[in-house]
Amino acid sequence: MTDDDDHVEWNREVRGETPTQQLDRNWLALLQELRVVQTGVQLLTGFLLTLPFQGRFPDLSTVGHAVYLVTVSASTMATILLVAPVGMHRLLFRQRAIGVLVTTGNRLAIGGIAMLGVTLVGAAALTFEIVVGELASLVAAAVVATLLVGFWYVLPRANRPRS
Repeated sequence: MTDDDDHVEWNREVRGETPTQQLDRNWLALLQELRVVQTGVQLLTGFLLTLPFQGRFPDLSTVGHAVYLVTVSASTMATILLVAPVGMHRLLFRQRAIGVLVTTGNRLAIGGIAMLGVTLVGAAALTFEIVVGELASLVAAAVVATLLVGFWYVLPRANRPRS
């Protein structure tokens, strides 16, 4: 029996759900999570796209310009990945593909969140470089990256139920 089979069986016994009801619930939970994160990512992307038109943008170092390009690329990719499940849903509507939507949507959301993490590290680095300098930029990027790995990866894995 696979982990998926165990999960379906647990949901049947404990929640009284059929596999289809479980997929429906998982899809609705995923959509709610995407609603929360999409708006913030889209606003952050819009803000990043305006930075080259600001007066202090030329003050960034060559590395700062490279960080900017990586950051805006990651933010754009995060937006694409986090909106993709909604587009898939529209294209697969009434095709009885809820299992594909949940599985693929989950992977896209994880990828989008990873790209959001890259964006946040870059945004912190850019801000600190402009305000304080390059060394502070490195420290800020390292602190944000450490917090992201800690809260977004280590904490959930540490709190997974043991089989």
